[in-house]
Amino acid sequence: MRILPGLIMMPALCVVLCCSKKGGNNPAPPDPPEPPPVKEVVYDETGCLYTSYDKLVMAGYQGWFAAQGDASERGWYHYQNGNCGGFLPGCSSVDFWPDISEYTKKYKSPFQFANGTDAYLYSPYDEESVDLHFKWMKDYGIDGVFMQRFVGEIKPDNVKGKRHFNKVLENALKAAKKYSRAICVMYDLSGCSPEDVAYLEQDWNELQSLFALFDNKQNPTYLRHNKKPLVVIWGVGFNDNRKYTTSDVDKLVDKIKGPTKKVSVMLGVPYYWRSLKNDTDPSAALHTLIKKCDIVLPWAVGRYGNDNYNNVAGLELIGDMQWCATNNITYVPLVFPGFSWGNLKMDATQYNSIPRYKGDFLWKQVAGAKNQGAQSLYVAMFDEIDEGTAIYKCARESELPLHGSRKFVGIENEVASDYYLWLTGEAGKWFHGAAGYTATKPIR
Repeated sequence: MRILPGLIMMPALCVVLCCSKKGGNNPAPPDPPEPPPVKEVVYDETGCLYTSYDKLVMAGYQGWFAAQGDASERGWYHYQNGNCGGFLPGCSSVDFWPDISEYTKKYKSPFQFANGTDAYLYSPYDEESVDLHFKWMKDYGIDGVFMQRFVGEIKPDNVKGKRHFNKVLENALKAAKKYSRAICVMYDLSGCSPEDVAYLEQDWNELQSLFALFDNKQNPTYLRHNKKPLVVIWGVGFNDNRKYTTSDVDKLVDKIKGPTKKVSVMLGVPYYWRSLKNDTDPSAALHTLIKKCDIVLPWAVGRYGNDNYNNVAGLELIGDMQWCATNNITYVPLVFPGFSWGNLKMDATQYNSIPRYKGDFLWKQVAGAKNQGAQSLYVAMFDEIDEGTAIYKCARESELPLHGSRKFVGIENEVASDYYLWLTGEAGKWFHGAAGYTATKPIR
C-alpha cells in the first residue's frame, strides 16, 4: 500500500523537472511591438484644377467607335451591327448620325444622302477628332468627361481593343490639359467574369504608370475627390444575371483603395439601389459596399420619360440624397436627353422610345436635380449614338443619310446641331452658381 503514494508523487516531480528545463520561473520574453498605424496617402494638390466633383456637370465619353481606314485596324467598330451583317444600308448599331462638318479627318462610309453624295464619319482614334470634342466642351461650358473603359475590351487577349482604348485615353488626356477640362477614368463591368473584375486592378495600375495620371503637371485636370484621385467602377448591384457579384467588386475596391486609402471611388449602381428593388439585386451587401466608397451614381437611363419623370424621380431623388447625407456619401444624379436604339436592337418600335422634346426632357431632369439640392451632374452621354443619348453635335432629321429598310434618327429640325451641347452648358452655369435659372428651360 505504501507504493501508491510514491507513484502519485512521480508525475508531479516530472512536471517540476520539465518546467525547470524550460526555464523554470524565468519571465517570458516581451511581446513584439505593434506595427505603426498605416497612414493615409496625402496628395499635394498644388496645380490641380479639379479637386472635387462638387458643382461640376460632366458627361460620359464612350470613345469606342472606329472607322474603316483609321489606324486602329478595327473596321467600322461600334458603328456596325454583327447581327445583321455589319455596317451598310439596312444594318448598323447606331441610331444617330454625328454632324461631321467640323472634323478635319473623315472617313467615307457605305451610306449616301438622298442626293447621291457620300456620308462621312469620324474616328476617336484620331487625336484631332478628340481634340475637337474637348474644344466643344470648353466652348459650351461643359466641365469635362468620364472616359469609359470597358473591361471586356482591354483584357490582355484583346490586343486591338486595349490599344484602341489606350489611344483614345491618350488623346483625351492631352486635350483635357489643353482645354482645361476635367477628366476621369470610368471602368464599365458589363459582360465581365469574376476574373475580369479582378483584372481591373492590374489595368488601373498600368494606367497610372503609363500616363502618370496623378502627376499634377502632366495631368493637372485629372479629377480628384475627398483629397484623392477618383476612379469610377460602373455596373455593380444589377439583377440582370451578371456573372460577377457584389462581393467580387467589394474585394476589388478594397484592393484599389488599399490600407492607405490611396484613391476615391465612385460606384455606378442601379437606379433603385437604395430600396433594393426593380433593377437591383436585393442583397444588402450593395449598401455595405457603397459605404466603403465616396460617390454613388444611380443609372437612370431608360427608367423614366418626360411624362412620368416627376412621379418616378421626385420620390427617388429625395430618398437617395437623404440616405447619402446620413452615410456621408456624395450623391451624383444622372440626366440624359432621350433614348433610341432601334438599329442596335433591329426593332423599329425602339426608334425615339424616349423622345427629347427639343430639350424639355433634359432640362426637366436638370431642374429636378438642382431643386432637390444636388451639387453636381453626370450627363449620359457625350457621344453615345448607339442608344441615342449623345449631346454632341448630331445631324438633324432633315440631314440624315438613307438607311435602306431602316432609318437614322436625327435631332429635331427646330434646333441646331449643337443645341444639346449648349443646353448642357446652361446646366453647367446653373450648377456653378449663376443666377436666373429656373425649372423653365432657358431660351437660346
